Amino acid sequence: MTDSRVDLASGSVSRETFARLQAFESLVKRWTPAINLVSKASLPQLWDRHIVDSAQVFWIAPTGAHWVDLGSGGGFPGLVVAILAVEHAPDMRVTLVESDLRKATFLRQAAQALTVPVTVRTERIDQVSPLLADVLSARALASLPDLLAYAERHLKPGGLAVFPKGTKHAEEVALARKDWAFDHDSVQSLSEPEAAILKIRNLHRATNV
Repeated sequence: MTDSRVDLASGSVSRETFARLQAFESLVKRWTPAINLVSKASLPQLWDRHIVDSAQVFWIAPTGAHWVDLGSGGGFPGLVVAILAVEHAPDMRVTLVESDLRKATFLRQAAQALTVPVTVRTERIDQVSPLLADVLSARALASLPDLLAYAERHLKPGGLAVFPKGTKHAEEVALARKDWAFDHDSVQSLSEPEAAILKIRNLHRATNV
């Protein structure tokens, strides 16, 4: 990707938002040796591989009243979404679900340091009360069939799920359709051309005839 620090995967941001993203990048680099927020191999490409990749999820989704990110880990895409929302969707609530206590602590402290309003839930995704998300995201968390089970629990009627997926995204969609019915669009990833972001609506369990 050319000049991704300016482009930020098809969205423009203010200097203040850009500075927040840079500060977030520094926090991830500082915490990663202790709690493995991202792999050591991807740390040198943190901006492009994680921050820009997460930003494109925000740009392709509508800014609903409540965005929920599942398995937020090091804040991708959830905390990046929250940072962008400060400027572009200030009324949107962002909830991050992360069961690992150390990573949840990072998310809280990073959000506080960056003055970004988020709610962090340190609970298992399948045990936290339904969150009624307008937009639901998850990155590098689980297979699509498992993600759809989470979406059934936490996505409100009429809501949108946005799931970044790798080169085998079409195979995952085909597998998921064995148990689920849904409408979906595949948006080509700007950071990895063979990958895609799946936009899923109208989800319900398939009726086997």
